[in-house]
Amino acid sequence: MINTGIAAKFAEKETPFYYYDLNVLNKTLEAAHAASHKRGFHVHYALKANFNDALLKAIQAVGFGADCVSGNEVKKAIECGFDSRKVTFAGVGKSDKEINYALDQNIFAFNVESIQELEVINELASKKGVKANVALRINPNVDAHTHHYITTGLDENKFGVPNADLEKCAAVLKKCEFIELVGLHFHVGSQITDMTVFKSLCVKVNEWKNWFEEHGTQIRVLNVGGGLGIDYKNPDGNNIPDFEAYFDIFDRFLERTPQQEVHFELGRALVAQCGSLVSRVLYVKNGVKKNFLVLDAGMTELMRPALYQAYHKIENISVAEPAESVNYDVVGPICESSDCFGKEVPLPISKRGDLIAIRSAGAYGEVMASRYNLREEIRFVYSNQL
Repeated sequence: MINTGIAAKFAEKETPFYYYDLNVLNKTLEAAHAASHKRGFHVHYALKANFNDALLKAIQAVGFGADCVSGNEVKKAIECGFDSRKVTFAGVGKSDKEINYALDQNIFAFNVESIQELEVINELASKKGVKANVALRINPNVDAHTHHYITTGLDENKFGVPNADLEKCAAVLKKCEFIELVGLHFHVGSQITDMTVFKSLCVKVNEWKNWFEEHGTQIRVLNVGGGLGIDYKNPDGNNIPDFEAYFDIFDRFLERTPQQEVHFELGRALVAQCGSLVSRVLYVKNGVKKNFLVLDAGMTELMRPALYQAYHKIENISVAEPAESVNYDVVGPICESSDCFGKEVPLPISKRGDLIAIRSAGAYGEVMASRYNLREEIRFVYSNQL
C-alpha cells in the first residue's frame, strides 16, 4: 500500500523508479510456502517475472527453487544462492552455450520442448560424460482464457512437443544414453484467474502420465507450470492470491502416487503486488476532447499496457484527501502513440509535479524495461530504505 505518508518520503527522490514493498513480498511468499508445503508440493520461482536482487534473495530464503528461461537466468539464480539442484531450465530455444553452462551447474532438469532439443542435449551431455535430467514439455491443448500473447497451452502455440510426435519422442528417449527422463512438464498460460482452467489441466496431465506409464516409462515429477493470476483492480484489498484454492485444485484432481513429486512455476503471483512504478507529472494538457497527464515514465519503464493493453490501477499519491476528479489519459514521454498507461482514468485534479503510482507492477515491469529513446536505466526504492 502506498499512502500519502510514504509518498511524502518520495518527494525528494528522482523519478521514475520502481518501489518494492518487501513486507507485501514476504507475506505473499509466506502464504505461498504454507499452502504448498503442507501438501508436499515444490515451488520454483519464474525469474522472468522479476530478477531484482532484493526480491530474489527473499524468494531464495523461503526455500523455493528457480524456473529459468535463459542461460543468464540460470546464472543469476545460482549467483543469488538458489540451489542448482532446484533449478529448472525451460524455453523453446536453448543455445548450445546455454545448455553447456546448465550441464556444468548440474541443474535439476531441462524442460525439453522438441525432439531435436532432446538430441542436442544428449549430444552435448555425451561430450561431457554426464547425464542430463529432462522433463518433457507436452502441450495439453487447454485454453487458459487469457490474453492471446500469454496463452501457451494450445496446439497453435510454439511451446512443447506436439502430441503427434510423442510416440517418436518416446522412441528417441530410449536411444539417448546421456538423458534421464525425470518428469513431464505442462504450462497453459499466465494471469489465469479461472480455477476451472487448472482443473482441466489436471485432467490432461493425468491422461499423459498414464500414457507414458502404459508405455513402460515411470514418471517421477509432474511439473504443472504456473499461471496463477492476481487482482490488478484491487491491489490493496486483495494483494495476496488465493494460494489455498490454487494448490487445492491440484491436490484434489491430480492423480499421483506418494513417490511422485508435483512441481510448480510461479512468477507473477509471488511478486506482482509488491511493486509499483512511481512517476511525476511533467505536464497537464487539457484539451477539447481529452485531458492528458504526461508522466516522466513511459512504455520504456512499463511495457505491459502498450504490449498487452494491460490494466494497472493508477493513483495520484500526492493528493491526501478525496477531491473532485477528472478523467485523464495517462501517457508517457515516448514518441509512440502506444505509450499510454490508461485512458479516461478518473483521478483527482492533478498538477505538474504530482506523484503518480502505477500499481501491481512487480511482475513484467522492471525486467521488460528498455533504453528506447535513449532512456536512462530504471531506478529502485525499497520499503526498508524509507
